[in-house]
Amino acid sequence: MASAPGKLAYPQFSGLRRTCACVSNTHPLFLRRADAAASRRSFGGIFAMAGTGKNGTKDSISKLVADLNSATLENDVDVVVAPPFIYIDQVKRSLVDRIEISAQNSWIGKGGAFTGEISAEQLIDIGCKWVIHGHSERRHIIGEDDQFIGKKAAYALSQNLKVIAYNVSSWTNIVIAYEPVWAIGTGKVATPEQAQEVHAAVRDWLKKNVSAEVASETRIIYGGSVNGSNCADLAKKEDIDGFLVGGASLKGPEFAVIVNSATEKKVAA
Repeated sequence: MASAPGKLAYPQFSGLRRTCACVSNTHPLFLRRADAAASRRSFGGIFAMAGTGKNGTKDSISKLVADLNSATLENDVDVVVAPPFIYIDQVKRSLVDRIEISAQNSWIGKGGAFTGEISAEQLIDIGCKWVIHGHSERRHIIGEDDQFIGKKAAYALSQNLKVIAYNVSSWTNIVIAYEPVWAIGTGKVATPEQAQEVHAAVRDWLKKNVSAEVASETRIIYGGSVNGSNCADLAKKEDIDGFLVGGASLKGPEFAVIVNSATEKKVAA
């Protein structure tokens, strides 16, 4: 889901078709809203380190894991990290249990002769609980479309992986992420008001096209140049349930600041 700065276009939400026979989203989330309906939404957040897919060595990841292990994190925030495939086992063996592991992608089915792909079964075998599907880079560079992403997400869900994803037909264990393409890695970030406008529109779409219960309980997170300086103002907004963090997730102390910005939601509530 993307838009140009200051020009928020989202009238049809084609990436969230309820009628799709499969699922096709995330990069992570916060706290519940103050109103009664939203109070059923999980009181917590997901913060995914998706940015490590393009960066990292064993040494740099060891340093990052050490920073996270020593950080004081809000207890009621769900924290998920998504290292590159080749470092998942290293991270799993050294990271505190408090933080869960996500993969950045998985295959459309049960494996087979698909050189270079990773199956959901393999991810579960090494201890992953989450997987990201529908990232803008997978769409725009690799060429994955809604139907293909949907099938991948649906299969991951069938294998009991939780999915950070767009376009879903089964909303259990789903987190939705909004990430303006123009904000990815550019240092530009949507204003809190812009982000809230889109998140509220997504939640309204869910209410009208899926159900009020799904709209209330689904966590919608923001991604796109989130950092320790701008997270607090974003976190205060009613419909921003957390963050998908890229470059800032490579800095352990700053990532902890972003995680702990969940306290801003408590104050706002």
